Amino acid sequence: MSTQTATSKGPGGIRMGVQKFGAFLSGMVMPNIAAFIAWGLITALFIPTGWLGAEGPVGWMQWGDSALLGGGIASDGNEYTGLVGPIITFLLPLLIAFTGGNVVYGHRGGVVGAVAAFGVIIGAEGTVMFLGAMIAGPLSALLLKWFEKPWKDKVRSGFEMLANNFSAGFVAFFTSLAAFFWLAPIMKWLTDLLGGAVGWLVNTGLIPLASIIVEPAKVLFLNNAINHGVFTPFGTEQVQESGRSLLFLVEANPGPGAGMLLALMVFGVGAARATAPGAWIIHFLGGIHEVYFPYVLAKPILIVGLIVGGASGVLTNVIFQSGLVAPASPGSIFAVLIQTAPGSHLGVIASVLISAAVSFAISSLFLLGSRKRDLAADAAGEDGLASAIAKTQANKGKSSAVLGGLATGGAAAATKTIENVIFACDAGMGSSAMGAGVLRKKFKDAGIDGVNVTNKSIANLDGTADLVVTQAQLTDRARQGEPEAIHVSVGQFMNAPEYDEVVEMVRAQRSDDAPASAETQPAAAAPASDGGVLKPEYVRIHAGSVTRDEALAEAASILESAGAVTGDYLAAMKAREEKVSTFMGNGLAIPHGTDEAKDAVLGSALSVVRYDGGAPWGDGDTATFVVGIAGKGGAHLEILQSVAIQFGDEQTVAKLSAASTPAELFDLLQEGLA
Repeated sequence: MSTQTATSKGPGGIRMGVQKFGAFLSGMVMPNIAAFIAWGLITALFIPTGWLGAEGPVGWMQWGDSALLGGGIASDGNEYTGLVGPIITFLLPLLIAFTGGNVVYGHRGGVVGAVAAFGVIIGAEGTVMFLGAMIAGPLSALLLKWFEKPWKDKVRSGFEMLANNFSAGFVAFFTSLAAFFWLAPIMKWLTDLLGGAVGWLVNTGLIPLASIIVEPAKVLFLNNAINHGVFTPFGTEQVQESGRSLLFLVEANPGPGAGMLLALMVFGVGAARATAPGAWIIHFLGGIHEVYFPYVLAKPILIVGLIVGGASGVLTNVIFQSGLVAPASPGSIFAVLIQTAPGSHLGVIASVLISAAVSFAISSLFLLGSRKRDLAADAAGEDGLASAIAKTQANKGKSSAVLGGLATGGAAAATKTIENVIFACDAGMGSSAMGAGVLRKKFKDAGIDGVNVTNKSIANLDGTADLVVTQAQLTDRARQGEPEAIHVSVGQFMNAPEYDEVVEMVRAQRSDDAPASAETQPAAAAPASDGGVLKPEYVRIHAGSVTRDEALAEAASILESAGAVTGDYLAAMKAREEKVSTFMGNGLAIPHGTDEAKDAVLGSALSVVRYDGGAPWGDGDTATFVVGIAGKGGAHLEILQSVAIQFGDEQTVAKLSAASTPAELFDLLQEGLA
């Protein structure tokens, strides 16, 4: 949940730049962690030394020859490639490249990125090209974005798909050749260099020194660049060679943080001691390491215990020659044990326990040494943990329900109780209404009552909100109207992951399951469909594609023919897009006018147009469904929120996309309103 934007160009700006770089690397790897886990399980089971391999502890199984899956010499004497090699050589890098390209320029950017990455994979002659994919994927997508910029939204209607496919094809062709001939040799050299450096640290036993960098970097949220940029790629390559890698546990070992939190439970004071048990559960069992960062910022000397504890855990794995077969994500003890390589359980468990014990011992010494001073500060009402939580959220660049839960857990905390949530947008009648409907449903599904979720325009914020949700571009304006509220910034109102954090935050505040009062229950709105806001003649289907402006013009035309707007409304819709995009995700855009265009609104109506060829909506987004909005007196809001809920469900979206006639599409929409 983003609450601020860093603008500093000093050291903080450098830190934020590294964070963004690490977040970008993480954004390519983390969505594909399931594939890494699947590969790790295949490796653990079927390579020759795996659990079901010919040399493994269980041995060859009668139901199949492990060499057919893991690779190697099978019982028939033939050599088989199996699944292990192709997955790590081709599938995983291509998934990373596609994800990186998709982040930069949508699906077509992902396709171009994957083609370019294939060039570097083949050109590198069998070297595992994670780093090459991380470069080729987003870079080729960026080249496509630049290449298409001169004629973007200027192609004649009906020729967009032709232009898009051929431009992407040409860029993919040239970038794959460039990756094969130029990028592959460079990346092979760089990979060999970095791999040699990591190998040298491992072989000389100096890899524990990495904790000197990793542990402080974690507290400042700078670890993603190290973990996903170096440890995951080279750890995966080591698994292919030896069946395990200790690199996966350099950063993910939950032992150091668990030991420090245990020390706080025993020797801490005030809010830190009160919240440490819950933080320990979230960290050690849930794998969310960021929960212990505020304790370190509140008492920086504790970083020494984390460093020495982390180094002890790494050294233990060096001694036992133990490791994991895939990344442990999140860094929970359960994920660690699941990914532990055959024969490594003793070493891995010992590394977690020893690192926790060392961290506990050193942290306890520091806590005992400052205990008198800490007790005096607590008696004076000084809440170092609360300020440290705020600092941690600033370091991360966004708020977190996990960190927010720390503030609500201590006796000294003064976090606002969330009962009134307001979604705010420029006009207060479109995207905010849909977001409110989505979050209201999430609260209902979570069994949480007593939270009033409404929507307003930013201009109408009156200081009554406990929590305000806005798109990132509007957060600063919303903060002026609601200075005392918690502010949550989202990228898209439809599928924002921040909603789940808000739900967890409220759940944590209401752990006593107190019944909601009648005053806080949201009032039931009358069904908007009764007022004829959506009618069959307002629903259309087109087989081809259009530009965004053409889609806006058609939506405005339908609304005008419905008598809901004047001819000036189209200009207001275009002005709204220039301020903040109305693309909601899941192929849905909901164009509407600005707050200043109220005079152009005569009544309430919705238009629904499906463009099977898509309508480019800027920043790589493509809208398939364009829902035009005109609202007066709130009559359209209930139906709009119902539409939001429908488009939040992938199966429902598939049904809407499969409707063959406008009448069928209208009926499906009406079913969702029932």
